[in-house]
Amino acid sequence: MGVFGASGYVGRELLRLLAGHPHATVAFATAESAAGGDLEGVPLVRAADAPLHRAEAVLSCLPHGVSAPYVRAAREAGRRVVDLSADLRLSDEAVYGLTEFARPQLADAALVANPGCYPTAALLALLPLAHQGLLDASREIIVDAASGVTGAGRSPTRELLFGEVAEDYRAYAAGNSHRHLPELQGMLARVGGFAGDVVFTPHLLPVRRGILETIHVPLTRVVDQSTAEGIFAAAYADEPFVRILPQRLPALRDVVYRNIVALGVAAVARVRRPRLTVVAAIDNLVKGAAGQAVQNMNLMMAFPETAGLPC
Repeated sequence: MGVFGASGYVGRELLRLLAGHPHATVAFATAESAAGGDLEGVPLVRAADAPLHRAEAVLSCLPHGVSAPYVRAAREAGRRVVDLSADLRLSDEAVYGLTEFARPQLADAALVANPGCYPTAALLALLPLAHQGLLDASREIIVDAASGVTGAGRSPTRELLFGEVAEDYRAYAAGNSHRHLPELQGMLARVGGFAGDVVFTPHLLPVRRGILETIHVPLTRVVDQSTAEGIFAAAYADEPFVRILPQRLPALRDVVYRNIVALGVAAVARVRRPRLTVVAAIDNLVKGAAGQAVQNMNLMMAFPETAGLPC
């Protein structure tokens, strides 16, 4: 396997996972400023010098807006690719790699666009309800999401310094301006048939890793706690990386360093129209990025889906 962009948080996580993979080895890894060094025992080269001929598949962790040309170069060299950037997620060039819903397409896929971390959690929380016709398109879905600071990348910026983040909690990209919103809405429509509005507000948590999303879902009919849990349990009964938590809501401690999404539900009382609260937790670097990429790669390469992945 080849890894583009190995020196960022996601790239480092990917190398860590691949180092323990029973069926895959890393043929090359790239970094620009760190070229000439090594990570996880793998020498680093510049992306322009990547020996594509040495890898059967390539995983790109390059930044948004940078990744696509290298992905296309890898495809032109005949390599199968998982792209972890946002460059091709809304393109017909790639299979959208939300693994639990894309599995039939992955075995033959030449190019997979790995979902964003926030949309991964939200879509896994919402699609079972969409498939039951329970999402009321006349009202907004409200997604309040909080992420650890590694979700912002490894480039040093003042607002991510310890002194700025510690003992604080704040919203950003308020007013539906976050770049993940079109992806979330587009995939809800494409995979779930839901064409209503979503209001998405991310928050910055003073922790290193993990995402917790509290999703307020308008329903077409009343659904009690037991029925809601049953819907999720049935939808994900055979999924190795989905955990439905009965009678409790997930926390970050349920998911960090693991390639799982943990889901919990709460029936909403004292409202005039039916609602359900769904809480989803993932590790933004694992199930939200590198782990899901390995999960997709495993299916593309006919490896066991769980190979190399902590669950």
